[in-house]
Amino acid sequence: MRPHDIVVLLKILSLEEDWKGRDLATTLFISESEISESLNRSKIARLLSTDKRKVHKLALYDFIVHGLKYVFPTQAGEKSIGITTAHSSPVLKDYFVFEESDQYVWPSPYGKTKGYAIQPLYPNQPLAALNDQLLYDKLALVDAIRAGRARERNKAAELLKDTFKREYALEHYQNQGR
Repeated sequence: MRPHDIVVLLKILSLEEDWKGRDLATTLFISESEISESLNRSKIARLLSTDKRKVHKLALYDFIVHGLKYVFPTQAGEKSIGITTAHSSPVLKDYFVFEESDQYVWPSPYGKTKGYAIQPLYPNQPLAALNDQLLYDKLALVDAIRAGRARERNKAAELLKDTFKREYALEHYQNQGR
């Protein structure tokens, strides 16, 4: 697995069933060949169905919550200007009290917030996240799991599970109409 494979899988969860590899490549700012290789790796890791169309949500959730911080660890770096992530992101900031000087950011020329740098899973992640709020929220939760303290990790895991459940319910509802 490579770090951006997680982003690809999270993006697929946000899309309709009839997505195409080139759509992923365009919206994630990753080449089509890298998308294809990512899908193959995720299939081998059993995070994606054999036809490479459906994400195994429970397996992905378990991997993110229990393995990601060990496989793709991160820690807060130097101060930088960027886009808020982890506990500082819109999806989590209302749950925690923290000093404004203790914010975490993905370093990016598109951001306006000063905080400690958290390296994204791949270089174009901040740009992709700015174009997709659902993806941004999921990636911020993933960063809280990768870099947060126990409280932050637990809350992020809870919110991520709720997101996956909502997506499952919507998918199930849409399939019932067919």
